[in-house]
Amino acid sequence: MTRTGVWSSRRPVTDDAPLLAALEVVRARGAIGERSLPAAVAHADRFVALIPGAAGSLIDLGSGGGLPALVICRRRPDLVVTMVERRATRADLLRRAIASLGMGDSCKVLTADVDDVAEQMPCGFGVVTARSFADVATTARAIDALLAPGGVGLVSEPPAERTEEWSSVLRSHAALVDDGVHQGIRRLLRAL
Repeated sequence: MTRTGVWSSRRPVTDDAPLLAALEVVRARGAIGERSLPAAVAHADRFVALIPGAAGSLIDLGSGGGLPALVICRRRPDLVVTMVERRATRADLLRRAIASLGMGDSCKVLTADVDDVAEQMPCGFGVVTARSFADVATTARAIDALLAPGGVGLVSEPPAERTEEWSSVLRSHAALVDDGVHQGIRRLLRAL
């Protein structure tokens, strides 16, 4: 935070050793397949850069091994981050990582299906993130269900261009606007 109480978009210099150690434990248990954890953290930092300063709350869909959610929790302690992971073993790994990093006050894990969370918390989040979550139609449906008015959806994009696919799917989700791909992350905006 700055002196004026506004979140600075500049990431403070932090010691990533604890974060990398927590991610290594998760990877050793088979929940992360990345070869380079520093590269995976750098990719997650692209999500962080696109999160609005006054977002307030964030939900990560299908959190798996915690990328990008653990990095977001570490970089943006001002956010209340909810990770959704339906596999109990992976959800437990995420809870352990959160505890080891001392982030339990701002981060939580729900062992649930995303559709169930959307029914219980419709339009309840300022930001929705998705990395390797599902196909475009499923991802758009989940973001539309969970994203608050004025919120931002952030989806990690594969190297292949998918703008036409998103355009087609978003015809069924009138409240979502495709803001394009920024550093490999597709940004969807929800109308007020």
